[in-house]
This record gives sequence, C-alpha cells and structure tokens, in this order.
Amino acid sequence: MLGPVIQEETTGCGIAAVANILGKTYSQMKASANAMGIYADDKSLWSDTQYVREMLSAVDVKTSTEEIPFASWSTLPDLALLAIKHHQEAGKDFWHWVVFKRVDGKAFVLDSASYLPANIRTDFEDMQPKWFIEVIVS
Repeated sequence: MLGPVIQEETTGCGIAAVANILGKTYSQMKASANAMGIYADDKSLWSDTQYVREMLSAVDVKTSTEEIPFASWSTLPDLALLAIKHHQEAGKDFWHWVVFKRVDGKAFVLDSASYLPANIRTDFEDMQPKWFIEVIVS
C-alpha cells in the first residue's frame, strides 16, 4: 500500500479520502473528479455528501444510502468515510472527510490534512466523528 494521500488543495479532503479508498494518487482522483464536474473549490461540496458517493459509484464501489450517526469506534464497519471537525457556518454544516479502516483487527484513520505530523492516525480520542458513510467492498 502506498502512504496515505495528502490533499493538495485546502478543500480537497473528499477527493483525497476517495483516493485513499481506491488506491489512487490525489492528481489521478482530482482528474477523475474534474471530469465528472466535481471541483475541490466548489463551496457546495464542503457540505454535501453526494460527490464522494458519485466518485465511488463511478468505479462500482457501493456506499450506505444514509449518513449513519457515529456511536463508537468499535461499531464502525471495516471501511467508512468519516465526518470529523463538524461545525456550522451561517446555518450550513461543514466537516472534514477522513477514511476509517480496520485491517486484521487493527483500526486506524487515514487523514489527508497536510498540517498533520502523521496521516495515519490512531489518536481516536482526538477525533470527534459526527457520522459516517459505510463503504461496501465486494
């Protein structure tokens, strides 16, 4: 596995999260997203879940139809898009996308934020997920 994908745009966490799930580079995923009319600097993407679903669906990766409220780390599926740093601005919801993975019973989060000292995170108590989208791997 390559190292975690780091977002190359301030608002590119969704593109980077999908790249982390699909094993693509940021530039590969950005090109795919742009071809679908999805751009990181489109402000509507900052508070919308549809575009990450569309990028995954385009390569036949299924996701849960609903956002599922976060209950605990142990109850998460083995692969999920997680909404952390949830906040509101002018009545609109915003968040940061990260990828939760469990491999051989070991859980970790791939966080694409460029300012982090490490992008594979296990500091679960420092992340406060609001909800998640299950990624269904067939």
